[in-house]
Amino acid sequence: MQAANLLQKSLKKGEPSFGGGQMLPGTNLTRTICRSARNLEWLLIDLEHGNISDDSMHEIVAATAACGVSPIVRVAEGQPWMIKRALDSGAHGILVPVTDTAEDARNVFVEQHPHGGEVIEITGMEYLQQANDSLVIAVQIETKAALENVREIAAVPSVDVLFIGPFDLSVNIGHPITNPEKMDPELVKAIQSIHDAARAAGKASGIYCDTGEQAREYSNKGFQMMSVMTDMVGMRKVFKQAFDAAKGDL
Repeated sequence: MQAANLLQKSLKKGEPSFGGGQMLPGTNLTRTICRSARNLEWLLIDLEHGNISDDSMHEIVAATAACGVSPIVRVAEGQPWMIKRALDSGAHGILVPVTDTAEDARNVFVEQHPHGGEVIEITGMEYLQQANDSLVIAVQIETKAALENVREIAAVPSVDVLFIGPFDLSVNIGHPITNPEKMDPELVKAIQSIHDAARAAGKASGIYCDTGEQAREYSNKGFQMMSVMTDMVGMRKVFKQAFDAAKGDL
């Protein structure tokens, strides 16, 4: 997996890595996304907000990897069986949503493992690290509590990436995004503080972006893991633009 994990390779080099998101099921869609975007290194398979079942996840992970793109699974929540199912599917990395504290990051779940008649407890992050050292482990910073605890979260050894969900974060800190091109100064400050915490801990920072131009801006600021576009957002934009243009020509 290590040679094929393009996201991890870029993170280790300190280089930016651009990815996309799939929220709708179907491997034909997966292949279309992976083959259309020249600079796509990873595809986020979204089980939190998307309409993707467990069966579909396994198929999409395999199809993504077959295209030479790293499949990253965003689990619906940090439950043991969800994370293990994602790992069993062959995912190159995991994104865990709503990570509010360092304890959350260390204890996504407590897994019981038999060992010579004994039962050894290991935390979820330790399980992930032991499962495969080439995995990318990202946690999502999207609440006021996470923002307040961000330096402690960044210090957890198993965490590779602090990934920012700007829309949820904006609502949770009381400065909702009404125009992605003009964020509230307090939100801009919060995003920068997360990035600074990641850098101070020797970790990468990532963020969901609304446009390719925005992804480029964050890349220039030192962010490394940029989600450029999702299938649903992309289709909405393209269809709207095409039909607006068609109607305008009448």
